[in-house]
Amino acid sequence: MTVSEIITTFKKLSSPEDIEGMARFGITPEHTYGLRMPVIKKIAKNYKNDHELALSLWDINTRETRILASLVDDPKLVTQKQMDNWAADFDYWEICDQCCINLFRKTRFAYDKVYQWTNEDKEFVKRAGFALIAVLAVHDKKQDDEIFIKLLNIIERESKDNRNFVKKAVNWALRQIGKRNVKLNKIAIDKAEEIDKIDSKSAHWIAKNALKELKDEKTIQRIKKK
Repeated sequence: MTVSEIITTFKKLSSPEDIEGMARFGITPEHTYGLRMPVIKKIAKNYKNDHELALSLWDINTRETRILASLVDDPKLVTQKQMDNWAADFDYWEICDQCCINLFRKTRFAYDKVYQWTNEDKEFVKRAGFALIAVLAVHDKKQDDEIFIKLLNIIERESKDNRNFVKKAVNWALRQIGKRNVKLNKIAIDKAEEIDKIDSKSAHWIAKNALKELKDEKTIQRIKKK
């Protein structure tokens, strides 16, 4: 199936009602067909590790082509330049998170980009850095705890950023590290309590929201069962 055929499929499946619904959740790309994620993922199953197709799809600025690009690309062929270019294009939270979940975490540059992007100023590039921390905490099961303990310092450093999509990603990263295992749960709780002492509304929100989940008995029991 060519790119043009994919676009034709998107048009046939387009849902104006879903476009309106997405806007209520901050999914506000410049162009979208309103396809739900299960539909996009089903289409993606027709392709596997097609790097050139992914690049072509990304160049078409629609929500669906760019999410599909993140699903069909070959992480082994993704370059740092590509990751930076795509991150620079992020203009709303969903595409940022989908790229991190579907593709960026699988590349050999994932942790390099964590350190780079969390230090950037652009809102959705910085969000991408923390989204990567969150998804790596969930999926990179063989990684040493010490890596995530170091990343908690970055979380603390950026906890004063009051921008909505940054602080939510900082909080997401903190919570996912704290749910990785019993050891990291205790360390993340200690870090959250330190963050709560910072004179910042954003830091207070990040800390209190994380502590509520990380100290919850059901959360702790789930962690112990891992």
